[in-house]
Amino acid sequence: MKKVIHLMNWLCIALVWALSQAACAQTYELLVRGAHVIDPANARNGKMDVAVSQGKIVKVASHINETASQVIDAAGLYLSPGFIDPHTHVFVGTQAGQFANGVNSVSPDDFTFRSGVTTVVDAGTSGWRSFPVFKKQVIDQSKTRILAFLNISGGGMTGAAHEQDLQDMNVDSAVALMRQYPDVIAGVKIGHYNAKEWTPFDNALNAARQAGKPLFVECHLPEYTLEEQLAKMRPGDMITHTFENIKERMPIVGENGQVRPFVLEARKRGILFDLGHGGAGFWFDQAVPAVKQGFYPNSFGTDLHRFSMNSAMKDMANVMSKFMAMGLSLEQVVQIATWNAAKAIGHPELGNLKEGNPADIVLFRLREGDFGFMDSAGSSINGNRKLEVELTVRQGKVVWDLNGLAAKKKGF
Repeated sequence: MKKVIHLMNWLCIALVWALSQAACAQTYELLVRGAHVIDPANARNGKMDVAVSQGKIVKVASHINETASQVIDAAGLYLSPGFIDPHTHVFVGTQAGQFANGVNSVSPDDFTFRSGVTTVVDAGTSGWRSFPVFKKQVIDQSKTRILAFLNISGGGMTGAAHEQDLQDMNVDSAVALMRQYPDVIAGVKIGHYNAKEWTPFDNALNAARQAGKPLFVECHLPEYTLEEQLAKMRPGDMITHTFENIKERMPIVGENGQVRPFVLEARKRGILFDLGHGGAGFWFDQAVPAVKQGFYPNSFGTDLHRFSMNSAMKDMANVMSKFMAMGLSLEQVVQIATWNAAKAIGHPELGNLKEGNPADIVLFRLREGDFGFMDSAGSSINGNRKLEVELTVRQGKVVWDLNGLAAKKKGF
């Protein structure tokens, strides 16, 4: 009898040990093995494993022994933080011919994840009056993380007539809303003003200053010179459409082929230059000489909207590939699309793979071949490398899987 009891005790102990080992073996919900990790914020650049649980980065190491509920073999692929697009228009709705609550904006989930983008910032499509509708209708309904630059014009991008109304550019109302939603509203946007009065710019700058947020300046201010705009801006403020060459604003590269001295001085002061590709905002005759001189954008705002995605811009992966064709390294374009953008919008928990941060991850391959890349003027250049997004993870959940890397394998 004693031998039986002893045997039963031993079996119980063995069972408890086995169960504890099994529990330990299932430490993580998601484990990505064997990818080449590029995480500039944390100086990671090499083959590593990445573990995720409860929507957070749990561990990044050269080899993680524990198993997980879901394991992805990422050998031969690159892994980076999810890309951040700080210039988009996603206040989609039913209004014809408009961006604010209109058809010219696009539904973010339809276009973000397939290009590796996990966070977007809407660039002033909504203002202090229309933001609550935007939040309820789009931000709260989307899987993509959506932040916003709040237009100083109360109705946002509702057309030229409304965006010229100085009475609608209320500083107190804008500041109150930013204080109500500090984690969602990233700053203040000024653009689309055709008169010489500086009130819109000054009001936007004042609102940004009171809220402790950056100012986001778009090019559609034809009566303000580029030099005047940059002179008014503070370190950390952002100007977009950096490489455009249209009548609306002086280009950054002068007739001598050199980046203008006051532009270089602005960057030295801490002004951030966003790409703002869009449908008309990117020209090789500006970008190529600027990049050769070491002047490239701080962030890759695509200016995603109904028209730009079907013209030269395409998507974030195409934009990053385009800049590699102009001479930037893979590591440089990843840093611009992740950590640079995260810091610019005041969200240092994004754009990097630090343990405890949201598990926003992109897996991509670097294809080699002969590829063409276009600009807004209808010109093209060739490149031999192109990013192709394989899989995107948003807060620990797979939201885009091009070739079924995360799918259960079936044999037929």
